[in-house]
Amino acid sequence: MAIDVVMPQMGESIAEGTVSRWIKKVGDTVERDEPLLEISTDKVDAEIPSPAAGTLTEILVQEGATVPVNSVVARISGAGEATASAPAPAAAAAEPAPPAQEPAAEAMAPAAATPTVDVNRPETRTGQPAQPAVAATEHNEEENVTSLDDRRRTKSSPLVRKIAKENDVDISQIQGSGVSGRVTKNDILGFISGGAPAPAAQPQQPAAPASAPRPSGGAPAAAPRPAAALTDRIEPLSVMRKKIAQHMVMSKQTSAHVTTVFEMDFTAIDKLRKKHKESYAERGAKLTYLPFIVQAVITGLREFPIINASMDESSVTYHADLNIGIAVALDWGLIVPVVKNADEKNILGLSKAIADLGDRARTKKLSPDEVQGGTFTITNPGIYGGLFGTPIINQPQVAILGVGGVKKRPVVVETKDGDFIAIRSMCILSLTFDHRLIDGAVADQFMARIRQIIEAGQFAM
Repeated sequence: MAIDVVMPQMGESIAEGTVSRWIKKVGDTVERDEPLLEISTDKVDAEIPSPAAGTLTEILVQEGATVPVNSVVARISGAGEATASAPAPAAAAAEPAPPAQEPAAEAMAPAAATPTVDVNRPETRTGQPAQPAVAATEHNEEENVTSLDDRRRTKSSPLVRKIAKENDVDISQIQGSGVSGRVTKNDILGFISGGAPAPAAQPQQPAAPASAPRPSGGAPAAAPRPAAALTDRIEPLSVMRKKIAQHMVMSKQTSAHVTTVFEMDFTAIDKLRKKHKESYAERGAKLTYLPFIVQAVITGLREFPIINASMDESSVTYHADLNIGIAVALDWGLIVPVVKNADEKNILGLSKAIADLGDRARTKKLSPDEVQGGTFTITNPGIYGGLFGTPIINQPQVAILGVGGVKKRPVVVETKDGDFIAIRSMCILSLTFDHRLIDGAVADQFMARIRQIIEAGQFAM
């Protein structure tokens, strides 16, 4: 008896999910709770485990397709059952998928080698046959195609077929570089460019020859694409990347962004880190600067509750909880897991909580609840050496703190006995705030309080 694999409900507010990548392919044996596929929602990316042991006999939802929660996405046969009904890889490649999934198939692009892995790129699959979607109107042009390779090549995107028609090119004569030999836009443009007589033009001139073919809807004639653009790779945006883009644009359109920048002396924190580094490591925690910053921010938020708020067009909510979001950079995007009730943790507790959330964010083990409910966000561009950043507010919050890199440099130190120059560990922190609610004086007072706490170096270890 086959067991249905369904799109899970990844949180109360989640209504649908997108299949990012199939980790297993048809015919593979899977164990119970073994990762089966990856999904993306508007909150989080996650690996979905197999609900039972057996053999993956059917994949019903292809990569890139979005379906409602509880939709059946695959079927698994029980251990020991025959799998003869599972489609063979070659047949699956030639079988057209439902038209509703065509956009995902059309977006396929070649990638020989890239430094990072995008889970939404079909070429990241290991041996899974492509299942390009073909509209009913394409059948006539394929009636005379007999070989499997030719069938794969002719099942290219509408844009490729349009370029081929306009330039009187037989797609089946082109060696495709896409998944299963599909002819991509780059393939056909390269074929046309290489096959046409070369005009007497300098190859290094930025403008392409006037006779060079150009796909319909491309760049205008006044701004021709350079010849090198024929090797460009076009990839669809991942679900996470689309959500980040929408959220950032919405935030800029919503809030009046203003940034204030403060330089702070982290020398006292440096001494604490050196003193407690080994004992924290023995307890399974890596002592970084971030827990100290979080604890200083918590004190500041208590004293300036307007910064621990959220607002809409008609009201302001002053949050009783102190839930601190920590931005985590991923190879495929950015996510902000939340340390709930951060004021209840000391430096050790914050260290473990931040490390745990970061690790599970990178391995796609977070639940949607762990990326919701934040009241204030901290992001750390300084981890890569940046002096400081001017981050975008994480709506509906009203402020976000950017942490620059900690650098040692000579600083004038003022004392009651006079001034002197010393080597100090300095860091620039920037607060971006919503000027609709927060005035510059309040923002500066908040930052001055954080600086006072950090430079005093008095923390609950």
